[in-house]
Amino acid sequence: MGDWLNAQNIIAVLTALLGLVVSIGAIWYERRVPHRRRIGYRVQMDTPIGDDNRNQGQVGVRLGRFNDMSDATLVLLRIENDGAESIAGTDYTGLDVHGLTAVFTDRVVEGVAVTQSDAEHLMDHFAPAGGMRFDRNTIYLPRVPLNHGQHYKLLVLLTGGGVGSGIRVTGGIRNGAVELNRSITVDDKPPLFSRPARLITVLLSLFLVTLAGIILMPRDLPPPIGCASGELALTGSTAFAPVVREAAKRYESSCPGTKITMDAHGSEEGVRALAELGSESRNGPPALVAFSDGHKPDGYPQLQEERVAVSAYALVVHDQLPIKTLTIDEIRKIYRGDFLNWKELNGPDLPILLISRNANSGTRDLFRRHILDGLGEPAFTSLDCKSKNSPQDKVIRCELDSTEAVLKTVAALPGAIGYSELQAATAFRGLHTLRIDSQAPSAKPVGNSSYPFVEIEYAYTYGPSPAGSLTSSFLNYLMRGSGQDVMGAFGQLPCYSPEGFSKCQK
Repeated sequence: MGDWLNAQNIIAVLTALLGLVVSIGAIWYERRVPHRRRIGYRVQMDTPIGDDNRNQGQVGVRLGRFNDMSDATLVLLRIENDGAESIAGTDYTGLDVHGLTAVFTDRVVEGVAVTQSDAEHLMDHFAPAGGMRFDRNTIYLPRVPLNHGQHYKLLVLLTGGGVGSGIRVTGGIRNGAVELNRSITVDDKPPLFSRPARLITVLLSLFLVTLAGIILMPRDLPPPIGCASGELALTGSTAFAPVVREAAKRYESSCPGTKITMDAHGSEEGVRALAELGSESRNGPPALVAFSDGHKPDGYPQLQEERVAVSAYALVVHDQLPIKTLTIDEIRKIYRGDFLNWKELNGPDLPILLISRNANSGTRDLFRRHILDGLGEPAFTSLDCKSKNSPQDKVIRCELDSTEAVLKTVAALPGAIGYSELQAATAFRGLHTLRIDSQAPSAKPVGNSSYPFVEIEYAYTYGPSPAGSLTSSFLNYLMRGSGQDVMGAFGQLPCYSPEGFSKCQK
C-alpha cells in the first residue's frame, strides 16, 4: 500500500476523477440546462443608407430614393429558438396580445418587413390581429410558435440615431428567457460547437494530456518479483543457443543489474566444461548452466538436470535439389554409403555431400540415435566438404563445429545434405528441409503419428541451484515464465506447457 501511494499515482487518480466529474457535469448540463425554453436574438446587419454625419460617411454612391434618406439605417434582426424545447404560443407570458418587443434606442422605426423564415406557415402569425405593429422606436411581435432551431428575421428601416445604437428584444417565456446571442453578420458561419461543448472538449483534452504525461513520465520501478542480480554464464548446445540468447536478453531487460552471456560450443563440450568448473570451485556451485540436445553422457552424476523443451530437428539439402522427402531407410543408406549420387534417388547427377557436426555435438548424437538407429556416421573424409581427402574414401563427409556452419555450407554446395535444429533451418536461405517418411518436421505430434527427429532440451547445473540465485531465477523464467513465449516463437514446445508436459516425460 505504501508503494502505491506516490505522487504520480495520486495525481493520476485525481486527474481521472476530475475528468469523470466533468463528464458527469456535461451529461447533467445536457439533460437539465439546455432543456430550458430560450429565445435568442442577433443583430446580423446594422448599416447606414443616408449621408448623415452620425454615420460617418460610410455610404458610398446612392441612387434613387436613397437620396431622400439623410439619416436612415437598415437593421437585420434574427429571432430564433435556440433552446432544446419547442415554444408554443401559450408559452409567452406577457399580458398583452403581442409576445415580444424590439426596442431601437434613439431611432424611429419607419418600416419593417418579416423575411427569411425557415417555415412558411409562421408568416400567418405576423398580422395586426396577432399584435404585430410598430410605434416610434418599438416593434411589437406576435406570439409566434417556434420549434427547436426555427427562426424568423426582421428587416427594419430606421431614422434618427446612428449605426450601433442600442437594440434590445424583451418578453416573458414560461420556464425560459429571451437573451442576446453573439452578433453574426449575414456572411458569418455559425460556430460548429456551442460554448459549453467547446469548454468541455478543452477540459477533457487537458485531462487526457495530463494523464498521458503521467503515464509516459519515467519512473524508477522496482524489478519484477523473482528477479535476481549478478552474472550468469550459459554454454552448450549451438542448436538451442538462439532461444537462450533471446530469453537472456529479455530477462536482462526486465531485471536491472543482471548480466547473462551465452558461449555455445556443443552439448557435450558444455556439459564437460560445467563438470570441470564445478569440481574446481571452492565457493559453491558455479554460476554456469549447460544446455544439451538430449540427455547428458554417462559419468557426470554431480550434474542436476531440468527438462526445458521439446525441439524438432530436420534434414536439410541445397535448394537446387528437387528432392522433398526421404524414408528412414533411404537416409540410413545414404549415411552407410550405399547411395553416393542423387541420381540413385531420382535426383540430379550430383555427388552426395554429407555435412556433419563434430563429436561434441548433441545434434549429431540424437541424429545417430533417432534416425540412424544407433549406427555411427561414416568416417571424416573431407576438409573442404567438396572433395575427398583420399581417392580410396568411399563417401564425401566433413565435420563442422556449429549449427550455423552446417547451414551455411549446405546452402553453398549443390548436392549437400546436413541436419539442424528446425527453426534455424527454416530461417536460412538457399536450402530446404526434408520430410521423413512423408512427415513434415514438427515438435508437436500430428494425429496418431509423431515426427521422429525430435529431442528434449536439457539444462544442467552443478548440483541444485541455490534458492534466490540468478541461476535459479533465470531457469524458472525460461521454463515456467515468459521464457515459454520465447521458446514458442522459436518453434520449441515448452515442457511445462500443457501440451509439452506429457511429451517431456517420455
